[in-house]
Amino acid sequence: MNRPITAETSEYTLRDISRLFLSFTVLVIVIAVLAGAFGTLSTNAFLTRIHPYLFFTGFGNTAILLLNRYLTSSIFPELRIDPARQRLYIFAVLTALILVSASVLFDQPLLKAAAGFLMMVVVAQPLTEIITTLPLSKIWGNVSGRYYIFDVIFLLNANLGLCTLGLKEAFPSNGIIPFFVTQSAYFLGSSFPLSISVMGFLYTYAWRRTAKMELARKLFSIWFNIFVGGVLLFLVVILMGSYLSMMLISHVLILGVMALFTTFVFFLNNYFRRNFAHPALAFLLGGLAFLLATSSFGILNIYFGKGILFGTYPPVRADKMWIYHMHTHAALLGWITLSFIGMIYIVIPAIQKHGSLELLQSGDPLEQILDRSTMAKAFLQLTVLLLSAIAILLSFYFGDRLTLGMSGMVYAAALYYLRRNLLCDPAIKFNNRNL
Repeated sequence: MNRPITAETSEYTLRDISRLFLSFTVLVIVIAVLAGAFGTLSTNAFLTRIHPYLFFTGFGNTAILLLNRYLTSSIFPELRIDPARQRLYIFAVLTALILVSASVLFDQPLLKAAAGFLMMVVVAQPLTEIITTLPLSKIWGNVSGRYYIFDVIFLLNANLGLCTLGLKEAFPSNGIIPFFVTQSAYFLGSSFPLSISVMGFLYTYAWRRTAKMELARKLFSIWFNIFVGGVLLFLVVILMGSYLSMMLISHVLILGVMALFTTFVFFLNNYFRRNFAHPALAFLLGGLAFLLATSSFGILNIYFGKGILFGTYPPVRADKMWIYHMHTHAALLGWITLSFIGMIYIVIPAIQKHGSLELLQSGDPLEQILDRSTMAKAFLQLTVLLLSAIAILLSFYFGDRLTLGMSGMVYAAALYYLRRNLLCDPAIKFNNRNL
């Protein structure tokens, strides 16, 4: 078991770094959303281009390097957490954000390549530690651990994509970097580790104490193979240009998402009836609903993108670009962001209560840690996020820039409230220290 990290063992504690993670990630996503909103309202090309890079380079790396590590270490205590090192990870991500922003602003793609290479070096450190500490049989034998550790592998691959994308843009006629290395491919690859992390979290904390635990273990093990293998195979058939295979795989995946969504609804019904209404679980349900929407728009995108080679832009018929935008934003603002907010509402309070991973390891992180007023405000926050996210999606369909931009600003404000709501909770504020 990870022992509590105190001031005697480290000047910078686990409580400190988890609060810094909260503040940093919330700020990164808020800036990314505001950049998209103001870019839409002002038709500013830089803001429009930079906002997905901010999300994936900033939030994507930080979420896996820190939050995912807490979850991994709660399963495998051998993987120690060094708060000082995690603080350096945040500084590295901040440096990568500056490099990517400068690359887009000044049209210097080599800076983008440098950002990708920097994050590859950073991600290689925890990945090496995992490989040298845990035997493969132990990793594969634990369903949740399998999800969490493969996240790090795919994050390394995503940063490789950013590096090669920068090199390809800097030397377009080199002929070495393959044609499928595109901006869209980088964004898709960066969303993959985030999605897997949420899947592992759902299994760990929603089903691990069910009476049908063995059935849940088997189903999530099968889903891991379908989801991971299906997405990788999907990339292959995209490159092959096999329309029939793309439709077949996408329909198999959406059936899996529907099954996951349905079983989680039943779990919530039983949980809320026997316990209390935990806002984190409601956020996760909202995320799954948007994953279903993401999958549906993805199938439509394939249908209207028939005959268009992978790597071309737009990746769908020009008159159907609203489908592509609804697909990507349902994933970013709905599935990924809402799900991670739900995870944060569980993990951060659990760490703050004891200053360690004790609750995540052997306790019950779903117990009522937060104050009732904090949970009530979280449900209100979820309502605003859902309404603004839906307004954003509808704005793409109607082509309404004003509604799109204003909805984005409302979404950003509601998202920023996550930090305020958690840090003002008595259980967390009691242990608070200026960062």
